Amino acid sequence: MVFPIPSLPGVGMSGGLTMMLQDRGGVGLSALQQTAQEFMNDGNAQSGLTGMYSTFRANVPQLFIDMDREQILAKNVSMSSVFNGLQYYLGSVYINDFTLYNRIFQVKAQAKPEFRADAEQINRIEIRNRDGEMLPLGAVVRVEESLGPQVVNRYNMYPSAKIMGQPAEGYSSGEAMTIVENMADQKLSSSMGMEWADLSYQEKAAQGSSNIIYILAVILVYLVLAAQYESWSIPLSVCLSVPTALLGAVVALMVGRMDNNVYAQVGIVLLIGLCTKTAILIVEFAKGQRDGGKSPHDAAMAAARLRFRAVLMTAFSFILGVLPLLMASGAGAESRKVLGATVFGGMLVATVASLIAVPMLYYIIQTAKEKISS
Repeated sequence: MVFPIPSLPGVGMSGGLTMMLQDRGGVGLSALQQTAQEFMNDGNAQSGLTGMYSTFRANVPQLFIDMDREQILAKNVSMSSVFNGLQYYLGSVYINDFTLYNRIFQVKAQAKPEFRADAEQINRIEIRNRDGEMLPLGAVVRVEESLGPQVVNRYNMYPSAKIMGQPAEGYSSGEAMTIVENMADQKLSSSMGMEWADLSYQEKAAQGSSNIIYILAVILVYLVLAAQYESWSIPLSVCLSVPTALLGAVVALMVGRMDNNVYAQVGIVLLIGLCTKTAILIVEFAKGQRDGGKSPHDAAMAAARLRFRAVLMTAFSFILGVLPLLMASGAGAESRKVLGATVFGGMLVATVASLIAVPMLYYIIQTAKEKISS
């Protein structure tokens, strides 16, 4: 069984999706295993999920040692002798260290493998009673075969079974998590529930924060420009150029058949600053032309002509600079390709659109501002 490494070391033991199926109604571990098995079968049948599995088993063969306390009392045996006999022979006990050949060796007591190979040999383990007499362990205990879970995990105080899986090819982890949540709503009974764990929990907790980051990035750009131009209206023509960059990023990701993952979102935040930089080159000169006495229309046209070469030089120097990201190869190439495609497509479309849209936006906003002021 292959365990993909986690994206973030220290958050979970493997990659992919991790969920905890919880027994919230106390129906028992056997019902928990049956529900987990049915959930995994249904999940593997979904087109967006693959490789769902769980290591939880409620029917692992076990040995149950029942201590006959009446016989222990009758034969004058202490409970510690019974426990120590089981530990010494079946487990191991550290005795001491000794030095030989300039090396330190540990001494541990344990029965040889051939004397602890089956359950019947437990009855032949000899222990000592308080009178110093030796007697077999089978005289005071009974060994029974049983079935039960090897480990009982608890998540939020409920007995739980960990289920892991992977998004299918062409599906993001967010889409796969949505599929799992829909399955849980439809298939789990009222006595069962699910919670995300490990990296999936972190991803679920962080959902929706990207939109806040985009808004804060635009607001930051707007406030900086408002302070620079000493105007609340002129920076709007700069900030309204952001959608052109987003359009280019979306088109580039669709053409490259890439996911909208965290690398693409980092590229979008970068684009907000880059496309506004291009718009600033035009708006700054348009404002200067307007302050020089030209009409808003003439100021916008003059700024577009004067800054045409500068806009193309700065934009294409960056666009050509990200080509190595777009054509990356080797380890981690996919993440670099997504980042490169986002900023490459966004800047390419934003550069062309800004030369047309930004002067027009400046003219509209400046004209409206002057009409309102008058």
